[in-house]
Amino acid sequence: MSRDETLKRRWEAVVQLLSDRFTDGEPLDLDGIIYLIGIQELGKVHQKFQKDDKVNLMHIAICRLLVPYGYYEFDYVDRDGWPHFKAKDALPALKAGEQTLLMKEAIVGYFLENGLIT
Repeated sequence: MSRDETLKRRWEAVVQLLSDRFTDGEPLDLDGIIYLIGIQELGKVHQKFQKDDKVNLMHIAICRLLVPYGYYEFDYVDRDGWPHFKAKDALPALKAGEQTLLMKEAIVGYFLENGLIT
């Protein structure tokens, strides 16, 4: 199986897993999945969040997802329990499709790392 086919199959497994769990089967989009990862990383899964918090949750997720690529590293958790990351390397200039592909690869890696898909 080619790398692209494997990524596609694994991405579909992630979407199916999360959509079944959180949306009664309505497919989640990339932003929705990033948001859920942010909540998971924060560890406050039953809390209601304000609009600004939602942006911060997505930032947490993106930083966490890009740690294995060397763009960020975990720095500390603040007194409110929010994780903080510091940039290690500048993100490359990517076109929209390339950004989407990078995030899908990173999300699939996150789910593989956590044993949620194979």
